[in-house]
Amino acid sequence: MLTTAAPVLRGVAIGAFLVIALGVGRSELSRDAKLTTILTFLSGAAWTLTGSEQTSALLGRPHLLLWMTFPAAGFFWAFVACVFQDRPLRGSAFAPAALLLLLGGAATWAPTGLDRTLLAAFNLAAALICLHAMWMILRSWRGDLVDSRRASRGLILGIAALFAATQGAAGALHGLGQGGAWASAALGEAFGAVAISALALAMGWLLLQARTPLFATPAVEPPAADARLVAAERVLLAKLEGFMDAGGWRREGLSIAALAQELGTQEHRLRRLINTRLRHRNFADFVNGYRIEAAKARLADPAEAEATIASLAFDLGFGSLSPFNRAFRAATGATPTTWRRAALAAQISPDIE
Repeated sequence: MLTTAAPVLRGVAIGAFLVIALGVGRSELSRDAKLTTILTFLSGAAWTLTGSEQTSALLGRPHLLLWMTFPAAGFFWAFVACVFQDRPLRGSAFAPAALLLLLGGAATWAPTGLDRTLLAAFNLAAALICLHAMWMILRSWRGDLVDSRRASRGLILGIAALFAATQGAAGALHGLGQGGAWASAALGEAFGAVAISALALAMGWLLLQARTPLFATPAVEPPAADARLVAAERVLLAKLEGFMDAGGWRREGLSIAALAQELGTQEHRLRRLINTRLRHRNFADFVNGYRIEAAKARLADPAEAEATIASLAFDLGFGSLSPFNRAFRAATGATPTTWRRAALAAQISPDIE
């Protein structure tokens, strides 16, 4: 019976994915969130449709839907980076999708024998990309300041990444002729159809509800009615600003838990204060605001013209150069090196009458 219902369940999933893409496309979300969400769910619909051997045989190979299917896991990775890590959307965000498109295309056109190896490599890469997306969800969980987004991480999107990674592993094993017990979990099989339909409906519920909690911008709340709560919040805000102005942001690996302990308050109170009053969606963004302002001042200082970018990054509390470069570019639109060159050139340019 379950096998008979599998095509219907896949149809439900395809319909849900298309409705999500249409609903988000007509929304007022930011360009980045809208683009990554639409691409993720359109490719998910194509993946679900072509996951059945019967449907794939009817469409023939290669076909347009197949090319839309290849980068599905890469689009999901870009979606996670944009929505959960608040990264600005740049060309590098689509590098995983491009890699999967290349591997999928190579597997499609490769001669018999080599195609199975390339297909296994494609599925393994897709699984690893999804696992990395899941790691990004988990890694930034503690510093997420948006309560509704924090709640949704493990509930839906962590499960989505795990599901996609499982599908990639099942596909890789199948491509190597080692399907075994994994075969029933593949998208084209009965249990895979149940899983994808449940996932699609859950994602639809999450993304299409009126408040769209994943994408919502923190709103400044009206003052609390209880005067004691208002006073307590003002005291906490003053302590927070004093700590940060004194250079507390320089501490490498500073977390919201450590900061709450430093200020003698509960973590959820501090998270709510930074989110609703200071309008930051994640803790790293809040701390990096101080660090980037200090970086700009030092990069524009001729006395520090010989200091390396890496030494500045470590001195400002960044654990490595890569997150510093990413944060600086997100804030200024330029790399630290380019920004320094322009700032120093502006100071030494002679006035020409």
